[in-house]
Amino acid sequence: MKLFDMWLFLAFGLAFWIVGTLWYEVRGPRVFESSPQAYWINFILTPVLSAVICILILKWRQTPAANWSSAALLIALPGMFGEAALLSNFSRFMPHLRVESGGKYGAFLFAAYALFLTISEIVTVRAR
Repeated sequence: MKLFDMWLFLAFGLAFWIVGTLWYEVRGPRVFESSPQAYWINFILTPVLSAVICILILKWRQTPAANWSSAALLIALPGMFGEAALLSNFSRFMPHLRVESGGKYGAFLFAAYALFLTISEIVTVRAR
Protein backbone atom coordinates (compact mmCIF):
# COMPACT_ATOMS: atom_id res chain seq x y z
CA MET A 1 0.00 0.00 0.00
CA LYS A 2 1.30 3.44 -0.90
CA LEU A 3 2.15 5.94 1.83
CA PHE A 4 -0.20 8.46 0.21
CA ASP A 5 -3.09 5.98 0.47
CA MET A 6 -2.30 5.30 4.11
CA TRP A 7 -2.57 9.01 4.94
CA LEU A 8 -5.65 9.33 2.73
CA PHE A 9 -7.39 6.47 4.58
CA LEU A 10 -6.56 8.02 7.95
CA ALA A 11 -7.83 11.42 6.78
CA PHE A 12 -10.98 9.90 5.31
CA GLY A 13 -11.62 7.97 8.52
CA LEU A 14 -11.26 11.13 10.59
CA ALA A 15 -13.52 13.14 8.27
CA PHE A 16 -16.08 10.33 8.09
CA TRP A 17 -16.17 10.14 11.89
CA ILE A 18 -16.54 13.91 12.29
CA VAL A 19 -19.36 14.13 9.75
CA GLY A 20 -21.15 11.10 11.24
CA THR A 21 -20.81 12.42 14.77
CA LEU A 22 -22.18 15.83 13.79
CA TRP A 23 -25.02 14.14 11.90
CA TYR A 24 -26.03 12.07 14.93
CA GLU A 25 -25.66 15.03 17.27
CA VAL A 26 -28.36 16.76 15.21
CA ARG A 27 -30.47 13.77 14.06
CA GLY A 28 -29.77 11.49 17.03
CA PRO A 29 -32.94 12.23 19.00
CA ARG A 30 -35.05 11.03 16.06
CA VAL A 31 -32.97 7.86 15.74
CA PHE A 32 -32.25 6.93 19.35
CA GLU A 33 -35.15 8.45 21.27
CA SER A 34 -38.23 8.41 19.06
CA SER A 35 -39.25 4.77 18.54
CA PRO A 36 -37.77 1.29 18.56
CA GLN A 37 -38.58 0.97 14.85
CA ALA A 38 -36.56 4.08 13.96
CA TYR A 39 -33.65 2.80 15.99
CA TRP A 40 -33.60 -0.70 14.50
CA ILE A 41 -34.04 0.53 10.92
CA ASN A 42 -31.07 2.86 11.42
CA PHE A 43 -29.17 0.14 13.31
CA ILE A 44 -29.33 -2.00 10.15
CA LEU A 45 -29.03 0.65 7.44
CA THR A 46 -26.23 2.78 8.88
CA PRO A 47 -23.60 0.03 9.25
CA VAL A 48 -24.43 -1.27 5.77
CA LEU A 49 -24.23 2.20 4.21
CA SER A 50 -21.03 3.01 6.11
CA ALA A 51 -19.41 -0.24 4.99
CA VAL A 52 -20.44 0.36 1.38
CA ILE A 53 -18.95 3.88 1.41
CA CYS A 54 -15.68 2.62 2.92
CA ILE A 55 -15.48 -0.29 0.47
CA LEU A 56 -16.00 2.11 -2.42
CA ILE A 57 -13.06 4.17 -1.12
CA LEU A 58 -10.88 1.03 -1.07
CA LYS A 59 -11.96 0.15 -4.60
CA TRP A 60 -11.50 3.73 -5.83
CA ARG A 61 -7.90 3.66 -4.56
CA GLN A 62 -7.46 0.20 -6.11
CA THR A 63 -6.32 -1.22 -2.80
CA PRO A 64 -5.11 -4.80 -3.29
CA ALA A 65 -7.37 -7.30 -1.54
CA ALA A 66 -4.43 -8.51 0.55
CA ASN A 67 -4.22 -5.01 2.09
CA TRP A 68 -7.90 -4.46 2.82
CA SER A 69 -7.71 -5.28 6.52
CA SER A 70 -4.82 -2.85 7.04
CA ALA A 71 -6.56 -0.16 5.02
CA ALA A 72 -9.80 -0.76 6.93
CA LEU A 73 -8.01 -0.27 10.23
CA LEU A 74 -6.56 3.00 8.97
CA ILE A 75 -10.07 4.16 8.10
CA ALA A 76 -11.67 2.89 11.32
CA LEU A 77 -9.10 3.82 13.97
CA PRO A 78 -9.59 7.61 14.00
CA GLY A 79 -13.30 7.11 14.59
CA MET A 80 -12.81 4.37 17.15
CA PHE A 81 -10.47 6.54 19.21
CA GLY A 82 -12.78 9.51 18.72
CA GLU A 83 -15.80 7.50 19.83
CA ALA A 84 -13.98 6.29 22.93
CA ALA A 85 -13.40 9.92 23.94
CA LEU A 86 -16.93 10.94 22.94
CA LEU A 87 -18.63 8.10 24.80
CA SER A 88 -16.65 8.78 27.96
CA ASN A 89 -17.99 12.37 27.88
CA PHE A 90 -21.29 11.68 26.15
CA SER A 91 -23.42 14.38 27.75
CA ARG A 92 -20.80 17.01 27.02
CA PHE A 93 -20.21 16.13 23.36
CA MET A 94 -23.75 15.04 22.46
CA PRO A 95 -25.91 17.51 24.38
CA HIS A 96 -28.97 16.97 22.17
CA LEU A 97 -29.14 13.34 23.26
CA ARG A 98 -30.14 12.00 26.65
CA VAL A 99 -27.35 10.30 28.60
CA GLU A 100 -29.40 7.09 28.50
CA SER A 101 -28.98 7.05 24.71
CA GLY A 102 -25.22 6.61 25.05
CA GLY A 103 -25.52 2.83 25.22
CA LYS A 104 -27.64 2.67 22.09
CA TYR A 105 -25.25 5.01 20.32
CA GLY A 106 -22.27 2.90 21.37
CA ALA A 107 -23.92 -0.33 20.18
CA PHE A 108 -24.77 1.36 16.91
CA LEU A 109 -21.14 2.37 16.37
CA PHE A 110 -19.82 -1.02 17.42
CA ALA A 111 -22.00 -2.69 14.77
CA ALA A 112 -20.85 -0.28 12.06
CA TYR A 113 -17.15 -0.75 12.77
CA ALA A 114 -17.53 -4.52 13.22
CA LEU A 115 -19.30 -4.98 9.88
CA PHE A 116 -16.73 -3.04 7.86
CA LEU A 117 -13.74 -4.63 9.61
CA THR A 118 -15.21 -8.13 9.22
CA ILE A 119 -15.82 -7.69 5.49
CA SER A 120 -12.30 -6.31 5.04
CA GLU A 121 -10.76 -9.19 6.97
CA ILE A 122 -12.67 -11.76 4.90
CA VAL A 123 -11.47 -10.12 1.67
CA THR A 124 -7.89 -10.10 2.94
CA VAL A 125 -7.94 -13.73 4.11
CA ARG A 126 -9.41 -14.89 0.80
CA ALA A 127 -6.70 -12.98 -1.09
CA ARG A 128 -3.96 -14.82 0.77
